[in-house]
Amino acid sequence: MTHRERAVLALSLQQPDYVPTFELEYQLAPEMFGGDFLTEDALKGLSPKETEKALAENAEFMVKVYSELGYSILPLHYLSLEHLIKTAKLINKLTHDEFLLTAHGDGTFAIPDGDGMLDFVYRLADEPEAVKAEARKMADEAIERDKRLMDAGIGSLILCSDYCFNAGPFLSPAMFEEFIQPYLYDICKAIRENGGYAIKHTDGNIMPILDMLVECRPHALHSLDPMAGVDIREVKQRVGDKVALCGNVHCAYLQTGTDEQVLESCRYAMENGKPGGGYIFCTSNVPFRGMPVERYQMVLDFWKANRDY
Repeated sequence: MTHRERAVLALSLQQPDYVPTFELEYQLAPEMFGGDFLTEDALKGLSPKETEKALAENAEFMVKVYSELGYSILPLHYLSLEHLIKTAKLINKLTHDEFLLTAHGDGTFAIPDGDGMLDFVYRLADEPEAVKAEARKMADEAIERDKRLMDAGIGSLILCSDYCFNAGPFLSPAMFEEFIQPYLYDICKAIRENGGYAIKHTDGNIMPILDMLVECRPHALHSLDPMAGVDIREVKQRVGDKVALCGNVHCAYLQTGTDEQVLESCRYAMENGKPGGGYIFCTSNVPFRGMPVERYQMVLDFWKANRDY
């Protein structure tokens, strides 16, 4: 079974030979592999020939890193649309389409930053139709961009607009239904119609809007944030027959917890996500820069020892 086949089965609520893994982003390449992924800023000032060389070297490095980590889904980030497309084609050629590639693909409102929160709240109250028109424009642009990515061989899209704090969604369920859900539904629908796989990411406590997220018909939910009290066992029981699940390994423990806490979080996520298929094992956010490398290695080692069906 190829990594791509394994990921597709899990995203389709089926049971592959073993539980696949991936991460939304992987930020430990310098510590674990002695180099880092290419960014768009690093390409500034390069000639076309130099740019092509840098993209090719980056594609080879990504294949090396993600192959050694055992990922079935390869996250492609940090580059412009044009360079993401070139990178996807390079990787698929190098690997003969071994992996399912993914890139950012959302186009819905997310939690505004501190400077923009009040303005956004006022706009919701004072000019709701203008906000909806903006939401429609954002969604349509995302749909167009996602199609270009899928046409280039990126088979899945990570929808990364964050909706929730640890205490709950930044909008009430009623406002979420009005200002976000219809547009998220359309993005997921377009991804499905174009033969791709939609993975909806949001940190925080998703439980008040869980059913509305599932109604948008993504293939999977990520990250099932235990720091916000999201219990993968409850989510699996409620919606595991409708949507695949990704995550739930406690990221804060990887930084500040004990080894025992890390392993217990791995065990809980695997034992409650794995049964029956439809599960991808990963952390509840990303292996972030500054995290002790040995802690993330513990997660990978646990996965290897417990992934088989």
